[in-house]
Amino acid sequence: MKNQTIFIAIAILFLIHTNCNAQQKNNSNRKMNKTIEQKVDSVLSMMTLYEKVGQMNQYASSWDLTGPPSDIGAKEKAEKIKNGGVGSMLNVLSVKATREAQKLVMENSRLKIPLIFGYDVIHGYKTIFPTPLGESASWDLEIIKKSAAVAASEASAAGIHWTFAPMLDVSRDARWGRIMEGSGEDPFLASKIGVARVQGFQGDDLAKENTIAACAKHFAGYGFGEAGKDYNTVNIGEFELHNTILPPFKAAADAGVATFMNAFNEIDGIPATGHKELQRTILKEGWKWDGFVVSDWGSIGEMIAHGYAKDKLQAAEIAANAGSDMDMESYAYESSLEQLVKNEKVDIKLIDDAVKRILRVKFRMGLFEDPYKYCNEEREKNEIYSEKNQAIAREVAKRSIVLLKNQNSLLPLNKNIKSIAVIGPFADDKDTPIGNWRAQGVKNSAVSLLEGIKNTVGPNTKITYQKGGDLVTSKIKEGENQFLLPLTFNTTDRSDIPAAVNAAKKAEVVILAIGESAFQSGEGRSQVSIGLSGVQQELLEEVYKVNKNVIIVLMNGRPMDITWAAENVPTILECWHLGSQSGNAIADVLFGDYNPSGKLPVSFPYHVGQEPLYYNHKNTGRPSSPIHVTYAGYTDSPNTALYPFGYGLSYTTFQYENLKLNKTKISKNGEIKVTVEVSNTGKYDGEEVVQLYIRDLVGSLTRPVKELKGFEKIFLKKGETKTVSFTLNKETLQFYTINKKWEVEPGNFNVWVGGDSNTKLKTSFIVTE
Repeated sequence: MKNQTIFIAIAILFLIHTNCNAQQKNNSNRKMNKTIEQKVDSVLSMMTLYEKVGQMNQYASSWDLTGPPSDIGAKEKAEKIKNGGVGSMLNVLSVKATREAQKLVMENSRLKIPLIFGYDVIHGYKTIFPTPLGESASWDLEIIKKSAAVAASEASAAGIHWTFAPMLDVSRDARWGRIMEGSGEDPFLASKIGVARVQGFQGDDLAKENTIAACAKHFAGYGFGEAGKDYNTVNIGEFELHNTILPPFKAAADAGVATFMNAFNEIDGIPATGHKELQRTILKEGWKWDGFVVSDWGSIGEMIAHGYAKDKLQAAEIAANAGSDMDMESYAYESSLEQLVKNEKVDIKLIDDAVKRILRVKFRMGLFEDPYKYCNEEREKNEIYSEKNQAIAREVAKRSIVLLKNQNSLLPLNKNIKSIAVIGPFADDKDTPIGNWRAQGVKNSAVSLLEGIKNTVGPNTKITYQKGGDLVTSKIKEGENQFLLPLTFNTTDRSDIPAAVNAAKKAEVVILAIGESAFQSGEGRSQVSIGLSGVQQELLEEVYKVNKNVIIVLMNGRPMDITWAAENVPTILECWHLGSQSGNAIADVLFGDYNPSGKLPVSFPYHVGQEPLYYNHKNTGRPSSPIHVTYAGYTDSPNTALYPFGYGLSYTTFQYENLKLNKTKISKNGEIKVTVEVSNTGKYDGEEVVQLYIRDLVGSLTRPVKELKGFEKIFLKKGETKTVSFTLNKETLQFYTINKKWEVEPGNFNVWVGGDSNTKLKTSFIVTE
């Protein structure tokens, strides 16, 4: 009894200490924020209108990296910077370059307000990680956070303050090239991953020199472009906007993301850059978010092409009134805002609000205290592309691989296997694995698949390599603008196929590396075909004729139509574009050093005609029927996915049972605990992503047939069983209802738990008033 009393006393003291620390931290944060606001107000009070507008301008140093050419010359830009007419620059790279640019401001301008330097650090700076869609397949929030932290460390060591990432656009269409840059088709998963990336980039303190400001983009609806075409029109209703598109952005705002970027597209006739409801009413007023919004490249000026503004003067007026705080490369603000304020077309209060938001971020980053804090040559020399970062890249890459098929347990391979034929256009390709949006990733710097295999197998294994043919006939050279070059594919040259077939005949197994080149996906890379380009399908079929032990290593940036392969080939590994350590990571999985644990963040179709395809669709009034044609379906294709959202195999097997609820009825503000037993019933230790889905059966608006509302990645030794718990509450059960607010509606709910979105293990509960 005495020991119990002592234990309780210690516990109480611990809680008091913890609460006191938390209270002290909160008080400290409030005091710091108050101090920053006082400093922001002080600087603002000294600024002229010209200097205020200057903070709202962003210049690029090199037009050929991320957009069309600038119409402002280098000398004119330099003079604007010296005179306080520029608040930010993008694509200024290296400590030397950023220091020189910062000097222009600090040694010449009146108020010496430091520049903030931005860059597209999407999936790594020089150490390249899997493309974001591929990394999302890990469903591992800690490893995703670590990946972003490494990217931030390297970028900041090169003088960069700010990344234009993460992309939070939910996308359901594999034709859209930029699907590779997001987290897939589900808003819940995208929200969790988006927050992890924000936390990785920004750390716990933006003022630390190894962190960078993140940017939630593209606000909003960019991933819903008609027909999967980039920059295209978006037609969605208010309820789709709130329930599907906005949740990842709200999560990022709540997580303290420093900046937002608006989008190229229009929504129901209003370009997002000029959308006041989105930027002012929802983001700034409704969500109480206090960072700043930057336009996408030239998107203010592009409202002229949209037919929404007659000239740059009107475009600047619309954008500023709508809440776009910084103009990236339209030059509309610098040419028009002063005139618009003087003519009372734009209220000076809106200018002040925009400038305060920009200054606030600069103060939070510590740039006023030390404008050169990111200019450290030692960090640049030692922290970029380090061995430590390469090890993390390999870890992230192997966790992003998804095993789609493994008939007769062809994998894992024995490291002492007698012979392997390594075939395909990507088998010895050191560039494709780097993927698109590669920042400062060096061309041909990735570990190729062939190199990874050679690094892993025993000395007596015979490895034969054959390319089997080139995929593309137009290649992007080092330093060349990728946006100027559409890819052309080899569709006629089959001369390398016979040698590949001959190698396949003589090998015990064939590892066939096929898929997409790095620049088949990404911005401006939408496609009407998502199958195997060039002569790859022919190569695959010819190789399979002579050797049935084919392992496909699929390298790609988007979901693909691989129906023939799924029906015929015994083993398929989805390997995305995995980054710097691609080949080593794939070899880790091929030879059993790592048991694959990835799950698809997107649905793979039987045919491109199913796109947009997503698991969380509505039921319709005529749901699918196997015996009648007058239903919501196709006469020549299944309704379902070839490989569904959340799907992924392991070298072991998992069994789910004893799905239980601690209660079957709750109030709208109540909560239910969901438990399930998961057992490793196979021959290997392994990881499983346990997924929870719900369905609200009747609502004031029609609800999806399933919605992901929880997941947990667990490790199980062979033969081990664990009980996994989830909590369903107001946060997970609410939606944006017919009442135009987030609320839980009473009614019946189904709940499923399993290893993918097709899980059948189900129970139900009721929500009452």
